[in-house]
Amino acid sequence: MSVRHVPGRGGLRAPGLDWLLLGAAMLLVLLGTLLVWSATSTRIDLTGGDAGAYLKKQLVNVAIGLVLMVMVLATDHRWVRIVAPLVYVASIVGLVLVLVAGSTINGSRSWIQLGGMSIQPSEFAKLAVVIGMALLVAERTEGRWRRGVRTLEVVGMLLIAAVPAVLILLQPDLGTMLVLAATVFGVLAISGADRRWLAGLTLGGVVAAVVAVSLGVLKDYQVDRFLAFTNPGLDPRGAGYNTEQARIAVGNGGLFGQGLFDGSQTRSGFVPEQHTDFIFTVAGEELGLLGAGLMILLLGVVIWRALAIAMDTDDVFGRIAAAGIACWWGFQAFQNIGMCLGIMPVTGVPLPFVSYGGSSMFAGMLALGLLQNIHLRASAPLPTRLLAAPTARRTTSLAGR
Repeated sequence: MSVRHVPGRGGLRAPGLDWLLLGAAMLLVLLGTLLVWSATSTRIDLTGGDAGAYLKKQLVNVAIGLVLMVMVLATDHRWVRIVAPLVYVASIVGLVLVLVAGSTINGSRSWIQLGGMSIQPSEFAKLAVVIGMALLVAERTEGRWRRGVRTLEVVGMLLIAAVPAVLILLQPDLGTMLVLAATVFGVLAISGADRRWLAGLTLGGVVAAVVAVSLGVLKDYQVDRFLAFTNPGLDPRGAGYNTEQARIAVGNGGLFGQGLFDGSQTRSGFVPEQHTDFIFTVAGEELGLLGAGLMILLLGVVIWRALAIAMDTDDVFGRIAAAGIACWWGFQAFQNIGMCLGIMPVTGVPLPFVSYGGSSMFAGMLALGLLQNIHLRASAPLPTRLLAAPTARRTTSLAGR
């Protein structure tokens, strides 16, 4: 493979895929699939007696996700920008359909049943908001990137995020809402929004949370979860049960773990939703501190490479999209692992590339494909990039009219 010097980057880059990002993500997928199998193999109430039922389902999810990743990776980057508005509109339609004809699971109307598969549109909305904001910034600021976004762009970005945010709150899905809010905040900061905007949004978020609790906007079980977070011993058999059992499971693992498929808490089914929201407890109990630490390291590599791709590209759309994906994955991983350790409230969000679930896997793989697409363009020979850039600007401008 040839290597070229990148002016202004102070180093060499080999054109092609970001193999470190891809490798870390695939290792997470492999590890997650094994943990899902372990968490469900003894749960007759879930599997109906087929110990490999969820393993087969997750393998199907992974296969579909890989196809989606390759499709995005192989798509001309100009088309990615052109279809960005369509992706955003599709996510809004999905969120509306959920409220009209969705299924309620664990207190939230967040799923649509399609051909025996449960689809969660809010997972795709995270990616849709990121690329929607990236497209707006690119269309409005190309040619003056170093000056950052102005008030009009900030308002536009907030409006892009506001529509899906309101629809997600109506489900209500507080966990996804928190991830979306953190992602939007990160994108605004990276886009160069004025600090007064960031401070105002932070203050507004605190005020909104207080008002939501005071007016009863949050469901009782959601308030109870926050109370249990502040005082885990308040209701160990009720609202605090999940956190208490999760911490016991992680603590059982010690340094080396009890062994895959041999976790006492896992095999006994004491931790609720262990194959989805609490998948990290399986790693902690069965693989120990070393195995759980490896998982965190792999997640760190994925987020680092996403940020590196953002820094390496000269394309505004690619930079904002890659950075937004990093913010999304970073906060969601922190929230998921944090609630398993008792340092974050239980809100019910999947661990990227690890938890069981089709929607989470599909959205993650789509984002992974987009990152690789951005990286491929950034590492393309310079003449190709110079020829492609004006065309991309013309086509996206036409798409936005």
